[in-house]
Amino acid sequence: MAEHCQKSTVRSAEEKKKIKNRLNRIKGQLTGIEKMIDNDIYCNDVLIQVAAAEKSLKSLANFILENHLYRCVAEDLEKGNIEVIDELISLFKRFNKE
Repeated sequence: MAEHCQKSTVRSAEEKKKIKNRLNRIKGQLTGIEKMIDNDIYCNDVLIQVAAAEKSLKSLANFILENHLYRCVAEDLEKGNIEVIDELISLFKRFNKE
């Protein structure tokens, strides 16, 4: 696990901007949900917003995962580092946990 902490991913300014824009939208969704709770909004309406925030997070995760596969994983495989496959299997297992 310590090996994972030593790795880093250099992202382009454009990629960082896209990620930060998505994160800001998610923050806005969460703030909106918090206000809904403060204002005693009907549970059904709150749950719809929670589902929307969850979908936004999953979309962000998929965006990062896609970039990871095309960049990091592809580079590791080109270098002959097949251990990255074990890392991916572990990652997919985490994604599929409820």
